[in-house]
This record gives sequence, C-alpha cells and structure tokens, in this order.
Amino acid sequence: MDEHDAGTMPSAADLEARAGALDAGDDLAGFRRRFLVPDPSLVYFDGNSLGRLPIAASERVGRVVEREWGSGLITSWERSWIDLPERLGDLIGTGLLGARTGETIVSDSTTVNLYKLCNAALDAKPGRTTVVAERDAFPTDRYVLEGIARARDVRVRWLDSDPVEGPSPEEVARALGDDVALVWLEHVHYRSAAIADMTAITQAAHRAGALMLWDVCHSVGAVPIELEACGADLAVGCTYKYMNGGPGAPSFLYVRAEHQASMRQPIWGWWGRAEMFEMEPGYEPTDGVRANLTGTPPILSTAPIEDGAGMLIEAGIDRVRAKGMALTSFAVELFDLMLAPAGFELRSPRRAERRGSHVTVTHPEARRLCAAMTERGVIPDFRQPNGIRIGLAPLTTSFDDVLRGVRVLAELAG
Repeated sequence: MDEHDAGTMPSAADLEARAGALDAGDDLAGFRRRFLVPDPSLVYFDGNSLGRLPIAASERVGRVVEREWGSGLITSWERSWIDLPERLGDLIGTGLLGARTGETIVSDSTTVNLYKLCNAALDAKPGRTTVVAERDAFPTDRYVLEGIARARDVRVRWLDSDPVEGPSPEEVARALGDDVALVWLEHVHYRSAAIADMTAITQAAHRAGALMLWDVCHSVGAVPIELEACGADLAVGCTYKYMNGGPGAPSFLYVRAEHQASMRQPIWGWWGRAEMFEMEPGYEPTDGVRANLTGTPPILSTAPIEDGAGMLIEAGIDRVRAKGMALTSFAVELFDLMLAPAGFELRSPRRAERRGSHVTVTHPEARRLCAAMTERGVIPDFRQPNGIRIGLAPLTTSFDDVLRGVRVLAELAG
C-alpha cells in the first residue's frame, strides 16, 4: 500500500506485521541503543523539538565537569575549550550543511544569530531597505525581524504562502525588486514540514541583487543541505532538535567565505575581537567566521553537541533522510486509514520528497487530544491553534512507535 491509496482497511495484525517488517529492515535501528531510553514503551513524537539524550553526551558532560572544570580549572580553556565553537562549527558545517571549513561556528541562540546576520546583511546592502520573509515563519524569526524593522526603519514584505506547500521560487521572485536587501526563509517549515527549493529561491534572490539567509532549524540532521552548492549567503540553525545537543544548546551560524571580510555583525564582544587577550581599547574584528562570536561560550551546553552531530554524520545524512521519508510516509498512510475518518486534516505535503521529518495534522480538539495522548504514553507536539506535529527522528523513532502513537490518537478522537 502507498501513501496515496488507503485501500481496504488492514487488520491490526496486518499493520503490526508491516511495522515489524519495516523495523526489521531498518539499518539505522541500532542507533537507538546509543540513547537514554528509560521507558521503551513511551512513544516520543517530539524529537523535532527536543531530541533524546545521547548516552555519550551524558558521559561527555560528566568528563567536562569533573576533569576539565574540576581538575583542569582555568587551564582547560587553552587545552580544550577556546577553539570549541570553531571545531564544532566545522563538524556541523562540513558534515551536515554542505559548507566549507571555516564557514560555520557555534554561537549564542538562534534568535541572537538571526539578529546578528540580518543586521550584517542590511549593512552590506546600503540603499536597500526591504526584507522578504514568510508571514507564517517560526515566531522567533518574525519577532527578530519586526524588531530590526522598527529600529532601522526597514520594510518587511511578507509572503502569504500556501500553508501546506510553502513558498515557491516563483512566488519569491514576484516579491523581489531593487529595494530588497535580504530574503529570509525556513528551509523546512516548522508547521507543515514543507521543504523549500533552496537552490531555486537562492538564485532568484541573487538575480535581484539580494542576499539569502536560510533558517535550517527544522532541516539540519534530517534533510540534506548544500549551502555552498546552492549559493546561500547566510544560515542559522539550532542543535537541540535532530542533532540531540540538549535543551537550550547553542545555535550555529554560517557565513559564506566570500562575505566574511565585508560583513560585520553588530554585537561586538571580546571573543570576536582580533587579539582578544590584549584587552586594548577599540574593537577590531578578527578574521573569518570567528568574528561572529560575542561573549564567553557556555561550555557545559556546547560540549555535548559533538556527540549528537557525530552520530548523524556516522549514520550518513542520506540514510537518515531515507528513513525519515519512510517514517513520514508510514505516518501519512496511517493518517488515511485511521485519522482522516476521525475528522483530522493532513497539513503536510503528501509527497515524501516535499516533507521534512515531521507530519502535521489538525483537529478541532487538538489541545485536548495532545494532553490525553501524553497521559497514554505518547508525547506529541501541540501547535496553536489546532495542530499536532508528529515528529519522527530517524535515529530514535521506530515504525512501531509510529503505529502505536497514531493508533492512540485515533482511539482518543474516536
């Protein structure tokens, strides 16, 4: 059965056999044993918001606390910590973003990094005072942009895109003009999981003389990204979703090598200064992507990122993507069988190649259903006003999880 044809309703035994066969053929299944899973019966549909805890990350934090901080004290800065933002940036950039060495760095939060890069982009395009963005983008993107627009007297040209399919290259092109300094979009939409055409949209922005900034929070670690190949200028992303870096783990930013000498971010801190330990008056940025650092990095929340990112790179992003597509396709198939008859609507693209690694469904009683699901041992992700995101993290989610979770949702709605 494929995701477009529900056909005759299979029996419970048929579905269980199908999920079992899919799990038996899953060559990434062994990675789940490398995560802390204290309750195997729990179905976790929120790995697209906060990933599970890698056992190695827990052990790493212990080493950082006891050995590097406890025994090494301040000497650990020089031995282990001072180049950590760059080392992890290169790991993420070359392993998961399709970036070159020296273009990615771990720093601050997604919100702060968006603020830094948007201001830098506007300064790099004097005389252009418009930013193109999607009205239904993730809230922090919109709020940061609204604040910058007010402070700098910049205009935001909002795209009202299809809520399921997201913005098309043609739609973006129609919004462009010689007043546009920056186009700022999500690669995978946080609600619908629609994947934007990164290459075509970036090319459209460049034809109009604008810079392109991508938010890859919901795609990094789930969907292949090729920042260099597509010509992207700037990007930001978080590390606590599919990368399993931990709650509030620092974000990362990407600045294409060709822009690094000419773009200056506005939050000047000693970690981004040339010869940072001279402590002299006056700020001169250091060379390269390190100029985008601000203050002292939070080592305890930065160090564990390496383990989550390393597992994704070990698994291979193409294999991760293949499983993510299979998981969401199975979820859409079950939607047709169990949820559509119970009054749900599918709010993610039907074509697997157009989806990230989550599926969104809507229901008038979504809030109540999410609370009831949690009580039944299925943790979903509620999104106002009536959305339920089914997040399917390829390294930790099984096909049996998908079946059991969707079945509980259907029972509660029925």
